[in-house]
Amino acid sequence: MSSTITSNTQGTLSAAQLALLNGTSGSAGSTSSSASSGGLPTGTSIQNEFLTLFTTQLQNQDPMNPMDSSQMTSQLAQISTVSGINQLNSTVSSLMTSNNVAETAQSASLIGHTVLGPGSQFSLTPGTPVQMGVSMTSAADTVKATIKDSFGNVVKSIDLGAQSNGVVSVPWDGLTTSGVSAPAGTYRLEVTASNNGTAVTATPLVQGKVTGVTNSSAGISVDVAGLGTVALGAIAQIN
Repeated sequence: MSSTITSNTQGTLSAAQLALLNGTSGSAGSTSSSASSGGLPTGTSIQNEFLTLFTTQLQNQDPMNPMDSSQMTSQLAQISTVSGINQLNSTVSSLMTSNNVAETAQSASLIGHTVLGPGSQFSLTPGTPVQMGVSMTSAADTVKATIKDSFGNVVKSIDLGAQSNGVVSVPWDGLTTSGVSAPAGTYRLEVTASNNGTAVTATPLVQGKVTGVTNSSAGISVDVAGLGTVALGAIAQIN
């Protein structure tokens, strides 16, 4: 600022406004003044306060050393920027709300469908093939899937060979290593992967039926039978 505003203006300006005009307070002081009346300052309240400060500054500037036009232009540009950012934030917030509502409505269409999501435990019905998978974070030259029963005994080992990153299908016909049908029950899928002897993260994926949709502060998730709550973005496949 080119001049200092003195106490003779305190009848019309608050202490925070005087401090801001005199360059002894940052934006936090102005924000706290605006927010003290309740909530965050709006674009209109910010603009009105700026115009009050700007007018007072012009009235109290030193006649022998007035503020030049470049300073005035700079300050006007600053308030325009603040107002524009405030409006942009409001628009983005509105778009996010609309998008969230649309995603929730679309997610509801998944109810009743079978999906493939992160998990290792699944149920087997004899004569019904089980579709499983594995999510690879990177390529691997060796990928092996092991199916165990509820007692931890190995029922079937499947060598998937070399695989690239992404989702890899792990089909199981329900037969044990000896070729007989595995009994009905609960089983577990375990997957190991490595590339040139270095372990690669491999997440097992199993099937489940979507029973509901949840919209929370953490985002949209679906309730999957046997898997629990699964984030919408974690679903690897929809059948």
